[in-house]
Amino acid sequence: MAQSLSVVMLGASGAVGGHVVSTLLAMPDLKRLTLLGRREMALPGGTSKARVQQHVVNIESPDTYVEFVTGHDAAVCTLGVGQPSQMTKAEFVYIDKDVVIAFATICKQNGVRHFELLGAVGADSKSRAFYLRIKGELEDALAALNFERLSLFQPSMIFTPTNRYGVQQALTLAFWPMLSPLLFGPLHKYRGVRVETLGAAMAKQLATKGSGVQRLRWDDFEALTK
Repeated sequence: MAQSLSVVMLGASGAVGGHVVSTLLAMPDLKRLTLLGRREMALPGGTSKARVQQHVVNIESPDTYVEFVTGHDAAVCTLGVGQPSQMTKAEFVYIDKDVVIAFATICKQNGVRHFELLGAVGADSKSRAFYLRIKGELEDALAALNFERLSLFQPSMIFTPTNRYGVQQALTLAFWPMLSPLLFGPLHKYRGVRVETLGAAMAKQLATKGSGVQRLRWDDFEALTK
């Protein structure tokens, strides 16, 4: 018998989040999907309001959304800063770590058993690289909450169909796909992943069984979406 999914999500309006939502909507075992964000996102025509609910909230104030978290078995967080270089380190830490920890804490307190995070390959709280260290600190904080199941998605480069962040992303989108096939064995985890593949993998992971802390990388994304 298929598992009945009841999911609350933060960050659905982003590129990866949008594909998580579209994949979930195509899954017959989705019973309830609650989207929390600064604004509502466009949903396919005919989407049942009984199945999907959207709430415009202040993501920086958990008291504005705590009532909407109750009653869900799983939570997905794809919230993140698209261009860390465009803000101060303090601002990046606040959005990418503090806000996410606050959301996860509310989820834990309200009975969510499975939490999924969109992170980054190489995340390590002991890393000398600021970005990877913050990502690692976030993962450590989520693990300390002791969810029954914690799925940490760690992609390398994410391929989007359009360039959203200027010249640097344009160059990356042009050359990384040619580099990815050359990454073998242990280097697989550094292969780039299409945004639709990553979003689908996060959605489909919710319908699988598991427990404890799971770190998922390129090979796992491919296996989940075959």
